[in-house]
Amino acid sequence: MPIAHSFHIAVAQTVLLVSAPYLACAVAQPTAGKLSEQIGPRKTFLSGVIMVLLGGILGGLSQNLISLIVSRVIIGIGTSAGYPSAMFMVRARAKKAGMINAPGGVLAALAVVGLTFIAVGPPIGGVLVANLGWRMIFFINVPFALLTILFIFIGVEADEPLVHQSIKSLLMRIDIIGILGFAVMISALLLFLISIPSPEWISFIVFLIAGFLFVIWELRIQTPFFDIKELLSNTQLMLTYLRTMIAMLGAYIILYSLPQWLEDAHAYPADTAGLMIVPMGIVSAIVSTLISRKGFVLGSFIATGTSTVAGGILLTLLGGNNTLYLSLIVTAVFGITLGAAMGGGQLALFKQANPQRVGTASGLLRTFTYLGSISASSVTGIAFHQSVSDPGLHAIGLVVAILGVVILLITLANHLSHERVKS
Repeated sequence: MPIAHSFHIAVAQTVLLVSAPYLACAVAQPTAGKLSEQIGPRKTFLSGVIMVLLGGILGGLSQNLISLIVSRVIIGIGTSAGYPSAMFMVRARAKKAGMINAPGGVLAALAVVGLTFIAVGPPIGGVLVANLGWRMIFFINVPFALLTILFIFIGVEADEPLVHQSIKSLLMRIDIIGILGFAVMISALLLFLISIPSPEWISFIVFLIAGFLFVIWELRIQTPFFDIKELLSNTQLMLTYLRTMIAMLGAYIILYSLPQWLEDAHAYPADTAGLMIVPMGIVSAIVSTLISRKGFVLGSFIATGTSTVAGGILLTLLGGNNTLYLSLIVTAVFGITLGAAMGGGQLALFKQANPQRVGTASGLLRTFTYLGSISASSVTGIAFHQSVSDPGLHAIGLVVAILGVVILLITLANHLSHERVKS
């Protein structure tokens, strides 16, 4: 690994460069949503972009691993502000314009941006590192951040003026204690998931205790970070979160396991293995755009489950002479999974969430995405624990197919969702 070589450290020490931003983003997404609701989405978005700018500069100039990890966390928190603040702005604009249906074009653009980072980002990052060095993956954030800041000042409508209030009052409205409790709870859960297949049970116990205290606190205060009662009573939204997490679990299993299998079990070069993921990005962008523009909510749920089942079955057939072309087909099929899950999830959330809390709700949607992705690394670790092999990949395929069946069962059993969220 170039970074490990540059700092003369073991590759194992660089694992925090991946896990730390995941932890930060999982907490920062709903927090940014809450800030959008309380101080305004434009201010929140701008603050996030400035953090990305500073994090990019710090990372590019870093001379040790600690400053590099700090940079990654800052960039992760900064990028987390974009999606929930954008969703809050879109929902507010739609409400002001008297729109009943979701603005498909705008939601399609949001989905495509997110999918680009998920499916196409890693191969692009690999190309940058190979040709320009690892520091460029940090410095590349600087021009994009500057352009985004310019766009915000020129093209984003100013927030409504804030009512004068003390810092103490603002912190109470934001529920800073609730945010900290949520951070401890989610961090402990993610640390537990990351530790599998050698689970850190202390992290799981901390998760349970923190979760219990978090719920008690949120039920008692007047302006909670999450309105637990409202959330639990909104069955449709909870099912949207659950479907998204399961779909992301399946898609990320492919993102993690297939390139690793191609490299280690079949001796493909790293760049070739990475490029196998590109069809997933292309197909997911097309599918999410179609679903968002046409408003295919129920259809997106069915497509998510069906493609996950099909992709899992195809994964069990990989090996031998069919490796390369069938791998491309598998990633294309999971492009349907990714695009349908992201596009359909956004559409569903747009209608299911309380308009006043759509920032927090959309941030929580991303938190469930991170839970799925972290769980995927655990599944991959278990399957490839002894060695990266064909039987291990085939076992992963069976697990993924079962996940698809679960998505279909949830969708088909949920008649109320079909009635409340019209496709």
